[in-house]
Amino acid sequence: MAKLALLSVSDKTGIVEFGSELTKRGYEIISTGGTLKTLVDGGVQATPVEDVTGFPEMLDGRVKTLHPRIHAGILAKRDNPQHMAKLKENGIEPIDLICVNLYPFKETIQKDGVTDAEAIEQIDIGGPSMLRAAAKNFQDVTVITDQADYSEFLKRFDADQLDKAYRRHLAAKVFRQTAAYDALIAKYMTEEPFPDKLTVTYEKVEDMRYGENSHQAAAYYKEPIPDHYSLANAKQLHGKALSYNNTRDADAALRIIADFDKPAVVALKHMNPCGIGVSDNLLTSWNLAYESDPISIFGGIIALNRKVDLATAEKMHALFLEIIIAPAFDDDAYAVLAKKKNLRIMTLDFGKMNPNQKDMVTVLGGALYQDADTVHETASDFKVVSKAQPTQAQLKALEFGQTVVKHVKSNAIVVTTANQTLGVGAGQMNRIDSLKIAVDKAEEKSGYDEAVVASDAFFPMDDCVEYAAKHGIKAIVEPGGSIKDQASIDKADEYGIALVFTGVRHFKH
Repeated sequence: MAKLALLSVSDKTGIVEFGSELTKRGYEIISTGGTLKTLVDGGVQATPVEDVTGFPEMLDGRVKTLHPRIHAGILAKRDNPQHMAKLKENGIEPIDLICVNLYPFKETIQKDGVTDAEAIEQIDIGGPSMLRAAAKNFQDVTVITDQADYSEFLKRFDADQLDKAYRRHLAAKVFRQTAAYDALIAKYMTEEPFPDKLTVTYEKVEDMRYGENSHQAAAYYKEPIPDHYSLANAKQLHGKALSYNNTRDADAALRIIADFDKPAVVALKHMNPCGIGVSDNLLTSWNLAYESDPISIFGGIIALNRKVDLATAEKMHALFLEIIIAPAFDDDAYAVLAKKKNLRIMTLDFGKMNPNQKDMVTVLGGALYQDADTVHETASDFKVVSKAQPTQAQLKALEFGQTVVKHVKSNAIVVTTANQTLGVGAGQMNRIDSLKIAVDKAEEKSGYDEAVVASDAFFPMDDCVEYAAKHGIKAIVEPGGSIKDQASIDKADEYGIALVFTGVRHFKH
């Protein structure tokens, strides 16, 4: 008895060749609609599915294979006499191979101006049903949903290696594919921000050499349709592949620089900015970022939000850097930077983060899912709580500090001018230590006499205000909200410091 193969694919790349090879190996082919026409036009003999079901395709092709003669042929267990007897009793032939790929839902919803009706029409019903049925019965049925598996199947067929382990491998691939397909549809259809069942899916970009450390295996995945402004859409022009840590650091740098409209340079190490400079031109911004911390920038990640010119490139070329990412590079600037074999040079169309962006982190046995912190305070959001009023120059510096501090690991303190970080205190277990680190880094730098302090969360007591005052700081911005806020306000008044509350905390763990 000839083996039966059912071929019904949306993407018809390679299907004529595959069908032809199947017939050479003794398969009889059943097919549907456009796939049938493609096969026949390509010289491959195939039987219309309606000749098997005895029922015509209907409802504009919505119903073709949803029929007992198809699904019984797929699901019958060959080692179950009752199953096989039922097939014989009803004149149903067992189907040995299913080759199906799904309607292009993902591609459809990416089109400009697509309507709901157009998107919903691309939700495949019969395809997933056949795939899942065949995958469930993988002990008897081979199921293929990936064109990359066409040649491998043929090789294994010829070598008599269509064993249970291989069929199980293909079945698992099907369930991942249909789960991902359904997850994308669920995301498109879901309107509530935090549904009871969170279905997410990612597509593999590459295996990495290792994870955070060399003994940890890792791979990089991206969303099926990543936001335009994301590392997943960046193009690497030069250098070796990104590591796990490079990827996380580059993402952090992109999140930071998205908050700046003027020419900006962000230097980042270990998920924290070590230097940020903003000015009217890129070279000056680079100089400011570099001077912020010329030690920590070594081996850092650099993000620039303007096309890189030769002068800026020459400054960066003088240092050991891991990644440089910018919207573009002048030809001569790229030539200079590309002299370093391992330097990753990347481009991305810069922009703002999606205000609806969600962040997810895993915990043991679960995940946390939240809105990304895209809130951006300006001076109009500030509330002056001290007797001393900040000057216009100080307000600009406080705005800059507030923009920076939300990107620093908590507990976070930054000392800044209006366009440059001077000191960053990150990730300490108490706020006063973060302040001491930031001030210590800042005190000897040019511009410190104009510096202000920004804190990601409230001061739990007045010691931070006092320490800042004794080290020459004249203005501070923090969220407020402590039961001891008044103590900090009183201390600010004692030293004549301008103290500003924002009402918004920016913890970053």
